Order: sequence, then structure tokens, then C-alpha cells
Amino acid sequence: MKRNIKFAMLTGRLHPGMACLFLISAFCLLLFGIQNAAADVLDPDLVLYFDYEDFDGNTVVEKSGRGYDGDINGKVTQSDKGKFGKAGHFAANSFLDLDGPNIKEEDIPTEGMSIVAWINVEAVSDMAIFNARAADNTWLVHPEARGDGNYRWLNRSPGGATIFDIRAGKNKANEWVHYAGTFSRPDGIAVLYIDGNNVGEEKARVGTPIAGDWGQGARVGFNIDNKRPFTGLMDDLNVWKRGLTEDEVNSIMNDGVDAFLAVEAQGKLTTTWGRLKSN
Repeated sequence: MKRNIKFAMLTGRLHPGMACLFLISAFCLLLFGIQNAAADVLDPDLVLYFDYEDFDGNTVVEKSGRGYDGDINGKVTQSDKGKFGKAGHFAANSFLDLDGPNIKEEDIPTEGMSIVAWINVEAVSDMAIFNARAADNTWLVHPEARGDGNYRWLNRSPGGATIFDIRAGKNKANEWVHYAGTFSRPDGIAVLYIDGNNVGEEKARVGTPIAGDWGQGARVGFNIDNKRPFTGLMDDLNVWKRGLTEDEVNSIMNDGVDAFLAVEAQGKLTTTWGRLKSN
């Protein structure tokens, strides 16, 4: 039988039924490979994902598949009042330590970055959603709710050059707000979305990449210099190493990260299957 298949393949005279079987087998092998890869990392561009559904002792489990769990400093507790299931409740001056110096170089966003989260702050004041600082003292990112009544989205290059600094939207306390800051270096555009709406955008001021190390640390909920503490609830924090599109931001906002990734995976499989059939 194997000899007949081999002969038929060499001569180009494969029975239609056998060709179909061969095609299905190839597709199954491809699907198996994709699923195995996805079992390790949910998405090649998803760097961090905290849904706050799983706490393990003094740790919040990180769900991207990269294993960057957050060590709790201070009082970060699980709340039943999340936007999607559970949420993390941050008391003042508390944060998740991500051990920035040991984040793999290939996982650090340089050509683009998106930071997305549901937040429910307890007051209108300066609050850091996420923060990282490079070994050369560059503050490379500031996604914040601001005390002056708006939100902020910023990236910097090595050496401290500001790529963009957007301050827009209306900061609201004691209600859920969806924050999404995106930046694509190839496109040269940064956008800040609040509740799925583009509230501000800026062209890159310089063409250099985002600073490429988190040598002085990375945290959720508190700046590295122990300023701008996040106080309140946070859910579905996700950090990407590319600029998400407006449609992607809204999909994540409406359906959650897991549903977005499932739809994305389905689209990739459909495209792959279409290519297989056309061949």
C-alpha cells in the first residue's frame, strides 16, 4: 500500500479519494503542530496577560504562556467584581513585581507596543497601570490615569528620547473604563483608545525603537520609583509587542482576550485550510 502511494505520488496519478485522505492527514498534522505551539504561548505578540482569575500564594498567575507571574508586593487581592469574572484589587502602594531584568530580550516590545486593561480607579489621581524602566534610566512607558483629569500614553527610545506623549480622554473614578494605548513603529503612529474610542493620536517624534530592556524593573500598579500608585480594580491587563488595530482593541474590550485569541486562531486555521484546498 505504501509503495503504491509513493508510486502514485511520483507519477502524479493519485486516486481522488486517496488525495483527499492525504490532504486531510496533512491538515491534521499542521493543526496538531499549531495546537502544540499554542499550548506554550497563546500568541507570538502577547507578552503579558493577567486576568486575575488565579492567585497562587503571593503570586498572580500570568496567562500568556511565557511564565512571567507577578509577585505581590503590599496588598493585591482577588475581587469578585471583575469586568470578566475576577479582578485584582490594588491597595495604595501595592504592585506586581515582574522581575524586569530577567524578562527575555525577545519578549520586550521595541517595534511596537500595546497596553490594554479594564480599570476602575478609586480616585482621580496619578495612577500607573504598568511601568518599566531601562538600565540606562529611561522611563520607557507610561500608561496612566492622571490626576489632571485625563489619561496618558507614552513610549521612549533608548537614552530617553520621547517617541510620543498623548494626554487625552476624561479620567473617571468608581466605574469601569477600558484603557488601550497602541503604537506601531512601522506605521509611526500611536493611538490612545478609551472605551474603544480614539481620544488622541500622535505621529512618532523620532524613528528610533522603544528602549529594549527592562533592566531596572517592570511592575503592574506602581512606578519603579514608588510613585503614582494604582488604587482600585484592574482586569484583563494585556501587553503586546505590536500596535493593535482599532478593531482588535474593540474585540478585546467587548469579548475579552481569550475570545479574541480564539477568533484569531480560527481565522488563521481557515486561511491555512483555504491554502491547502487551493493547492
